[in-house]
Amino acid sequence: MKPSLKQAFAAMDAGLLGCAAWLVPCSRRADWLREWRAELWHVRQERAPMEQLSWQAEREIAFFCLGAFQDATCLSEPRWKLATLLTTLRGSAAQCLLMLFGLLAASYGIASLSSGVRAERMITSRLQNPGLILIQYADCDSTTIDPKQYLVWKNRRHSFFDGFAFYRVTDESVQEENETGSAPRAPWKVAQASSNLFVLLGLPVRFATVEADSALPQIILSKSFWKIEFGADPHIAGRVVRIGQRRARVAGVLAEDAWNLPGKIGAWLVQPDSALAVSGNGFIVAHLNSAGREKMWAPVMQISEYDEDEGPRFFGYNVDQWQPGSWGIFWLGIAFAVISLPAITSVSLGEYSMNPPRTSLGRRLYRWSFFSAKIALLLPIVYFSTLDLAYFRTAQSSQVSSSIQMISAFVLFLIGLRWALSDHRQRCPVCLRRVEHPVEVGLASRTFLAWNGTEMMCMGGHTLLHIPSLPTSWFDAQRWLYLDSSWEFLFVGSGVG
Repeated sequence: MKPSLKQAFAAMDAGLLGCAAWLVPCSRRADWLREWRAELWHVRQERAPMEQLSWQAEREIAFFCLGAFQDATCLSEPRWKLATLLTTLRGSAAQCLLMLFGLLAASYGIASLSSGVRAERMITSRLQNPGLILIQYADCDSTTIDPKQYLVWKNRRHSFFDGFAFYRVTDESVQEENETGSAPRAPWKVAQASSNLFVLLGLPVRFATVEADSALPQIILSKSFWKIEFGADPHIAGRVVRIGQRRARVAGVLAEDAWNLPGKIGAWLVQPDSALAVSGNGFIVAHLNSAGREKMWAPVMQISEYDEDEGPRFFGYNVDQWQPGSWGIFWLGIAFAVISLPAITSVSLGEYSMNPPRTSLGRRLYRWSFFSAKIALLLPIVYFSTLDLAYFRTAQSSQVSSSIQMISAFVLFLIGLRWALSDHRQRCPVCLRRVEHPVEVGLASRTFLAWNGTEMMCMGGHTLLHIPSLPTSWFDAQRWLYLDSSWEFLFVGSGVG
């Protein structure tokens, strides 16, 4: 074997030992390195005593040197080890809470990134002005009213009303003014509305930053119409569009699902009362003042007898329909889940014991605080998860989204409550660590004569949990057996306390 090549292999082996030595504590490094160098000399004399090249021998010597890293790792004494930390956390209350925090972060992150969830959370309520009613004829099938009746009511003083608005729905084509030469677009439902309609309803309008133009009426687009016909252009406000043969200036976009009055409308053309007087029948919306809400508020109410007309010709229908937002729907699903919980699982925390010790008040508070923390974390996890499921698609209707959210809130919280109770029943009452190592004890054929079931132990040496395989009259629920100090020597090396 060439001397230069032999020296190269020797230098490589020495370098491996030198690198492994850095893993050994300083106080023991010199002795450890001398010992391994001596062992390396003996291995080399045995495996490669001759001057000729032996690749097999050099390979075995290199593997011997790599073994020094494993030996050095065993001697290393870091301040903390990941394995030790994971062993300490395994099954503990801290691990459970960390898992719940992780689920909360994931569900909140998805909700923050979802455009549908962001749009839903922007709307605090469907109708923000309480006391709205829709007026209709009481003695005919028509649901619409002549606009002249609207003008009569609007120009008269009332004891129980402080505002009236009118709108009429027609089919019109809407397109930008510079597209007049292109093919006409499909007609949409357009509402010819009085100028005070959106103020009366209190509906949120986005991009409403353009000042009124006296020469052109204003038009407000629905969000779906804005997306389909104008590609969700954020700079749509101020553009001039044509509604049939009329010109109008875009004033803003109505927030998603904010409209819940009759008619699925794509755009609202705001006009003065003089223009509405010559139009066809439409819908009249009125707003009750505080006195009106106190004396005549009902799902259906007669209008004429309170408004000094000749006989009851009109009825008012409450349009403040119960349409709770995402938060109200969530709590409704939570209430149903709490009511349904006893039907699918026991609501007991399983704290039965054959030898109950006298626990301190602090220990009892610690247990209840941990259980309360699990429920407190489950609520936002379920809330954001239901938003993710219900509003991940912005195109679906609000009714479908509301149904999905309520059903998912009911199912997810019901599952979460069942898990929280089951998890708490299998946690040591002393250290709140989950019991482990299930062992089947007894014979099924002797269930009524002797103990038969599953036994699990706390790795801190505090308790044993006995769960009967078949509940009987003398053993129908799990039982805790508290261990005394004589058991402690068995759990010294478990890494938990």
